[in-house]
Amino acid sequence: MIQFDEPIYFYLLLVIPVLLVLYLAHHIWKKRTQRRFADPRLLRRLAPDRSLFKPQLKLLLFLLGLAFLILGLVNPKMGTKLETVKREGVDIVFAVDVSKSMLAEDIAPNRLEKAKRLVSEIINELASDRVGIIAYAAQAFPQLPITTDYGAAKMFLQSMNTDMLSSQGTAIHEAIELAATYFDDEEQTNRILFLVSDGEDHAEDQVMDAIEQATDQGIRIFTIGVGSARGAPIPIKRNGVLESLKKDARGEVVITRLNESILAEIASEGNGEYIPGANTAAAVEQISGLLQQMDKKEFEARQFAEFKDQFQWFLGAGLLLLFLDIFVLERKTGWLRKLDLFNEKKAA
Repeated sequence: MIQFDEPIYFYLLLVIPVLLVLYLAHHIWKKRTQRRFADPRLLRRLAPDRSLFKPQLKLLLFLLGLAFLILGLVNPKMGTKLETVKREGVDIVFAVDVSKSMLAEDIAPNRLEKAKRLVSEIINELASDRVGIIAYAAQAFPQLPITTDYGAAKMFLQSMNTDMLSSQGTAIHEAIELAATYFDDEEQTNRILFLVSDGEDHAEDQVMDAIEQATDQGIRIFTIGVGSARGAPIPIKRNGVLESLKKDARGEVVITRLNESILAEIASEGNGEYIPGANTAAAVEQISGLLQQMDKKEFEARQFAEFKDQFQWFLGAGLLLLFLDIFVLERKTGWLRKLDLFNEKKAA
């Protein structure tokens, strides 16, 4: 496994295509200037030792050397040992509502972005718990299975949007049913499901049936509400520009509101609690306190250890290529000229 110590330096690689474009522009300018000065055959007679191949070779050596130096700054680290470590924690699944109602902007910047920020902040407070992620609208879709890789969890979380599921609606019962399949450890005493939603649902009877089945498996359901009771219209945007507001069959603007009552009922039936999500810091603090009070289950996790720096290989290769670039001259080499490997005599 490879880790990058300073990935910010990857942006320096953008210098390479810029230098290549500048070289091509200079090359074109030089050719045009030479044509205005003299006939190409006369130029070849005036400068018979000028190589057609060496300038491109020097450019290649320079760009490769620069790329290796930048990779050295990034400092790749390679895991040399895979070991099993024992950790204690609970299994947590986050089911995030990605229906169109989550685009409402009654909570800044909108409900979905607020939900993602809440989940990300909760993950930041975890120590050794395992997490999984589900996206749901009219159907539930697995995003990330139970894992201890918090970096991957936040990456999948940030990629979630309201266009990832074609069918719309808010089928909370499907999210609960899918979450039940995530908990594959029969010895885990604490199985936690966080439903992050505005509470709009269209199948309440099915929700209660799903909750009953989940609690029978030892799953506790907590709900986090995002949105406001006053509600807001659902904006329809294209490339970030507002085009219109969602309307119903009668042509009236749809106002979507946070349904705290259904979320509180789900949490109560699921042996959990309802947590208002308007204040991110307060919600995260409340959830952290709840998780700390729960019994921890010991489990094993395999991970790479003893990561060793590899920057020296890249720096060495980069310096060697730049050193070669200095000593590669643009004129023809005597013995290579006799061999004529690149058919330069024919070109002359």
